[in-house]
Amino acid sequence: MKIEENGVTATIFTELRKNGPFVYYKENDINIALTNTLYNVVIYDDFSQPIGMARIVGDNRIAFFIKDFVVIPEKQRQGIGTLIMHYLFNYISKHACENAYIGLMSTPGKEGFYEKFGFIRRPNEQYGAGMVLYWNKANIF
Repeated sequence: MKIEENGVTATIFTELRKNGPFVYYKENDINIALTNTLYNVVIYDDFSQPIGMARIVGDNRIAFFIKDFVVIPEKQRQGIGTLIMHYLFNYISKHACENAYIGLMSTPGKEGFYEKFGFIRRPNEQYGAGMVLYWNKANIF
């Protein structure tokens, strides 16, 4: 395996996201998003094929959001996701202030993976539901 920090490209982003229930984005939009990403990591197999990735967006101090976390199905449950989390938390540990917010939206059925790292499900007694809005021109209020 090969691990490359800040190596996600638009091609890798698009190809890996085909493995999940993810929204499609145009290449130009992906390139802008990657330019504005705080950190990303991509994992390659022994044949130099990308098999996993994730990125962090946020303000680099108080708020971090883990996005586009993907490990191809045939490589899941082999420690690759855990390796990716190690790299993400290593980055966060160098930049986060005490009590920084680290958020993510889990793919359905993958919540247990993130709970191993201390993430909590919402809603619960203390916190409301996580929420999302996919923007389009009709969203102008």
